[in-house]
Amino acid sequence: MKVDRRSFLGLGIGAVAGIAVSPVGAKLTDDFSIWTQNWPWTPVPPDGEVSYDRSVCNLCPGSCGITVRKIDGRPVKIEGLDTYPVNDGGVCLHGIAGLQYLYDPSRVKTPLKKVNQRFVPISWDEALAMVTGRLKQLQEDQNPEALACITGSAQGSVPGLFNHFMAAFGSPNCLTMPDLESWLVLTATTLHGPKQTLGFDIDHSDYILSFGAGLIDGWGSPVACIQAMAGRKQREATLVQIEPRLSNTAAGADRWIPVKPGTEADLAMGMCGVLLKENLFDPVFAQGFTGGFMRFTAMVQKEYPLDKVAEVTGVSADDIQKTAIAFAKAKMPVALPGKGRGEGAQSLKEFAAVHTLNCLTGNINKKGGVFVKPLPDYLSFPDPVIDDMAQKGAAAEPLAASVQELMARIDQSDQSPVEVLVVYNANPCFALNDPSRVAAAFEKIPFKVCVSPYMDETAMASDVILPVSTFLEQMEDVPSRAGLAASVVGLARPMVKPVFDTRSPGDVVIALAGALGGGVAQSFPWENYEDCLKQLAGQIWKPLTRKGHVIVSGRPPAGSVETDFSFLAENPDTLKPAGDQEFTLIPIDNFRVPSTVPAPSPFAIKTVSDRILKGTDMFVEINPQSANHLKDGGFATLTTPAGSVRVRVHFNDGIMPGVIGMVKGLGHTLNNRYVSGKGVNINALISPTIEPGSGMDAAYGIRAGISKA
Repeated sequence: MKVDRRSFLGLGIGAVAGIAVSPVGAKLTDDFSIWTQNWPWTPVPPDGEVSYDRSVCNLCPGSCGITVRKIDGRPVKIEGLDTYPVNDGGVCLHGIAGLQYLYDPSRVKTPLKKVNQRFVPISWDEALAMVTGRLKQLQEDQNPEALACITGSAQGSVPGLFNHFMAAFGSPNCLTMPDLESWLVLTATTLHGPKQTLGFDIDHSDYILSFGAGLIDGWGSPVACIQAMAGRKQREATLVQIEPRLSNTAAGADRWIPVKPGTEADLAMGMCGVLLKENLFDPVFAQGFTGGFMRFTAMVQKEYPLDKVAEVTGVSADDIQKTAIAFAKAKMPVALPGKGRGEGAQSLKEFAAVHTLNCLTGNINKKGGVFVKPLPDYLSFPDPVIDDMAQKGAAAEPLAASVQELMARIDQSDQSPVEVLVVYNANPCFALNDPSRVAAAFEKIPFKVCVSPYMDETAMASDVILPVSTFLEQMEDVPSRAGLAASVVGLARPMVKPVFDTRSPGDVVIALAGALGGGVAQSFPWENYEDCLKQLAGQIWKPLTRKGHVIVSGRPPAGSVETDFSFLAENPDTLKPAGDQEFTLIPIDNFRVPSTVPAPSPFAIKTVSDRILKGTDMFVEINPQSANHLKDGGFATLTTPAGSVRVRVHFNDGIMPGVIGMVKGLGHTLNNRYVSGKGVNINALISPTIEPGSGMDAAYGIRAGISKA
């Protein structure tokens, strides 16, 4: 059997990390176009005319260009699109399995409302009337700020429409689920100013210092990162991977530096101290340093001496010094923040400290370095029509700075400050730490609306579900995200008519606005989403439809970039994992298991190693030195301050003693027997820790105990 480049990328890029393609993977790749049709819910098309269409996948932040093979108009196979700027012909296993999501058992086939804890089908007219009725009640009560909205991402026209709706309605409470892009925007805002983000030119860097970034485990745009790593040896680039566990990325690195979980920020600050002490920072770039650079320098030298950092992090002082100096002396060094995929619980202090290494070396807006670039600004939204009531609501103090903070506030309140919650393309009831607490907060909200293709955990906790189409059934702009050097906007095109009674999410927002009337309706002057996108995209619409993508911002010009050190100069606390038990439980991001929306496809679940998941049993990794009376493959009870579960044990010499690892993204309870009930949701074992200043959950792991079951 021949495994071509696309299939190879889809299997996890084994050669990059010295990992062989597993037999089960090879078997599954034998013929994707036939194999993906073998599931009982997927119809098999008869022989007929073969055609190919171009589109863009939006299943993850990768935003890869794809070609879709059709037979008599029905999609049967997905491949990567050659020459697409993001993935250049590559595609991952989730993109390959994208066809399964069309007929997934958890698809919501028609609008639903909850009656006596059960969902019953209703018409679109009834569903929209129920939602607008609740919204009109908020308007009558002069309380528009009691509406909150959660979206899965912040980029693109559809999230933009939800933001536009909230502005016209008069609520400041529109929040985005935490992802790598949101952390990069927050970091760029903190150090360089608003409306900016960070892009990393790892394709050309000659020294990559990664603080846990899973470059072949799903970080950033996965296929783009994997391709960059595949060419690293040819250009003789060094990769140093810093993390508590020998991940696939660490296995393929030139050097793996184990570090105690949660101390990465301290390690980055210690390395900054080395550069400052050895005078290895760029004096020209330093002219743009503001906000107390001298105060920052004095603080680092006082609070982060090498012996202290070595004790805190578990990395020797000699290793810290040598690594920092090698990084500074490289021609094109780049430091990468964001453990694993960079999603979920991270720390602004850590992101800022790691990026400060880039700033000190001056490799900003240069080849092989970091680009401080403006957020994509290709959409021209009209000013919303805001009446007096909406203006008053919009001027109210936002309820929270993050989704985690919002859920905590609702959970701690006697009466929810949110009366209506709209959730689009997000699953906070599964993806946030301590989902039972999130579920309790949801219970307090009088009316919840889920706009989603899938009956996931958040949909099941909602009162009304408005089913929307998948990326193969609708048109939508798909901007690149998560750390790419250039900003690319692709156009997803409908490959097939909606299989069920679903609508484009853009059309749903436009319909809700029209039904509300008044200033909200006036703020949405479009008949449908396609007309809306055409107008919003403006000058790029024609090249977007003709070519399928547009590069809306390339690499910024080289030159001085102002860097504000005031945040780090205050030396914010490094948040430690909660609890006082013997071990630290950390999440493992596995390329085959997405941890957000959508849930893993049946195809992806079948490729998960039986040392992670066997039947329904979940494995945890532990170093044999820490195993005590545990048995490799045996059962154990894992306990944290947030809960206790039964797991199986996998001995792994590649994880630090005192650390327990568990793969993130399993343990779903949604209506899909191929995915549901497989393993444990690690989020249920971790309590959130809100970071002061960012409002984000910074709880990377939690203290845990483990004993023989």
